[in-house]
Amino acid sequence: MVTAIVLIQAAAERIPEAAQEIADIDGVTEVYSCAGDVDLIALVRVSKHEDLAALVPGKISKVAGVLNTDTHIAFRSYSKRDDEAAFAIGLDDAQ
Repeated sequence: MVTAIVLIQAAAERIPEAAQEIADIDGVTEVYSCAGDVDLIALVRVSKHEDLAALVPGKISKVAGVLNTDTHIAFRSYSKRDDEAAFAIGLDDAQ
């Protein structure tokens, strides 16, 4: 599984519509509107790099209002929630 974070600059008047259109694309798991240098952040999860190579320029970049994308491929995931779940395994049985 390949996870990527896509930073998206969008035309201000199209942000809500572009966000929803991007969220509806297969492989896009979440889209956030945000403040700062980018307007939208999309989380993408696909089976292989070739799928990502097709999805970003072929679908996300073609959504009306998308001006620019910057894609970052994730190597590892770190989460406090994952750590807590791992340490909690078997606790119910021990009591």
